[in-house]
Amino acid sequence: MIKRRKRHSLPRLNTTSTADISFMLLIFFLVTTSMDSDKGLGRQLPPLSPDEQEVVQDVDRRQIMTLHLMEGGRLTVDEKAAAIDGTLRKELRHFIIAQGSRHIIELQVDRNADYDSYFRLQNQIVRAYTELRNAAAQKKYGTPYGSCDEEQRRTIAEAYPQRIKEISNAATTAKNIP
Repeated sequence: MIKRRKRHSLPRLNTTSTADISFMLLIFFLVTTSMDSDKGLGRQLPPLSPDEQEVVQDVDRRQIMTLHLMEGGRLTVDEKAAAIDGTLRKELRHFIIAQGSRHIIELQVDRNADYDSYFRLQNQIVRAYTELRNAAAQKKYGTPYGSCDEEQRRTIAEAYPQRIKEISNAATTAKNIP
């Protein structure tokens, strides 16, 4: 009598549902993952009212700081070359403190200026105001500006209002007119 050896077969993994599971995981991660990469400015423009007429005011030239952003990320501050960094923020803070609540920051942007430079410039301006307001709130109320109540914030914002005038570069516009 010949004894035959039993062949042992290796158990196989049942892969019929693997594709279904991986597809469901893919859908789950696509639905639950946020892919917001919005890059923009958190500004709210005042409402446009047809009743309001534009008021023309005479402004002393010394109360205006002109920032001119040109093509290639080049920046001039009152017609002097500058860089978009912490030194600009310091200049802005000193100017705002020196001129008080009557200051105006005039921002001229060439049409060919890149958005990244414009965005960094706007961030420096906002940081300058934030630092001034935080210092004033810390000095007056002993707390950062973000922790102040509504009345305290209004008082600090009146002392350091954001007075920014944004215009497109007239020289670039004039070149495009036939």
